[in-house]
Amino acid sequence: MTSIQSVSSMNETFFQPTFYISGLYNIPHAKYYYVFLGFVYAVTVLGNSFIMGTIYLARSLHTAKYVAVFNLAFSDLCGSSALIPKLLDMFLFDHQYISYGACLANMFFVLFFMTLQSLTLVTMAYDRLVAICFPLRYHAIVTKTAMSVIIGVMWFVSVTINALLVSLITRLSFCRSTTVNSYFCDVGPLFTLACNDTSINSIMGFVCTAALLYIPMILITISYICIGFALRKIAHVQQTKAMKTCTSHVILVALFYVPVLSVYTTSFTTSIDSNIWIINTGLTQTLPSMLNPIIYTLKTEEVMQAIKQQARRRIFSKRTCCAEFRVHSFAHA
Repeated sequence: MTSIQSVSSMNETFFQPTFYISGLYNIPHAKYYYVFLGFVYAVTVLGNSFIMGTIYLARSLHTAKYVAVFNLAFSDLCGSSALIPKLLDMFLFDHQYISYGACLANMFFVLFFMTLQSLTLVTMAYDRLVAICFPLRYHAIVTKTAMSVIIGVMWFVSVTINALLVSLITRLSFCRSTTVNSYFCDVGPLFTLACNDTSINSIMGFVCTAALLYIPMILITISYICIGFALRKIAHVQQTKAMKTCTSHVILVALFYVPVLSVYTTSFTTSIDSNIWIINTGLTQTLPSMLNPIIYTLKTEEVMQAIKQQARRRIFSKRTCCAEFRVHSFAHA
C-alpha cells in the first residue's frame, strides 16, 4: 500500500508539479518595481472603467468605432487584472509557488487578453481605413452589427488559439526543475522545463507569435500606407481632420507593438538576461493598458465632448434637484 502511494505521489509530481515563479533575481529593491506595477494597475482600473462608463452612458458614442474602443478598454482592464494582482501576491507577499492548474489558468487568461488587445488594434485600423479611403460608404460597411460580429470572431479566435497553447502544455512531463524564469506562467519558460519532446510547443509558439503579433502589425502598417495614399488625394484641411482621427490609434499601436516586438525579435536572435526580459515584457504588458484610456481621453475630440456633456448633465440634474428641494421646503414652511 505504501509503495502504491509512493508511486502515485511520484506520478503527481512528475506530471503536475507545483511551479515556482522566480521573478526578478538578485536585484536590490526589486519590490519597488512591483509596487510601481501596483500603481499602474490602480490607474488602469480607474482609466479603463471611466472610458467604458463614458461610452456606455454617452449616446453619441454608441457607434461601431466605439464598440471596438469599448472592447479594447475591457481587454486592457481584464488583461491587467489577470496579471498584476497575482504578480503582486507572489512577489510582495512571497507566494511564489503556484499549483499546476492555477499556472495553466494564469497562462491562458494573460495570453488570451493580450491576444484580444492585438486583434482589437487591427480592427480599429480597419475602421480608420474604411472611414478615410471609403468615406461615403463608411456607415454602410462599418455598422454596429458588423463590428459586433468582427469582435465575436476575435474572441472565438483568441479562445481557440490560447486554449490550444495551454492544452499542448498538458502533454508535457516535468521531471527536472520546476522554477519558471518569468513573472507569470509564460509558455516559453514553462515548456523549456519539460523532459519530453517540446518541438510541437516550440513550433506553435513561433506560429502564434507570428499570427497574433507580427501579422497584425503588418496589416496595420499596410492599412496606414493605404490611408497615406488616400490622404494625398484630398484637400489639406480634410487631410488634417482625417489625420487627427488616426492619431490616437497610431499612438496605441506604437505603445503596444514596438516594445513587445522588439523584445520578442531580440529573444529570437540572441539570448536575453532573464531580469531584462522580465522588466521589458512586464512593462510592455502593463503600461499600454494604463495609457490607452488617457490617450483616448486627451486625443479624441468625440470622447472629450461626451465627457463634457455628461458633466453638464450631472451639474444640471444636481441644480434641478436642489431647486425642487428648496421649492418643496418653502411650500411646507
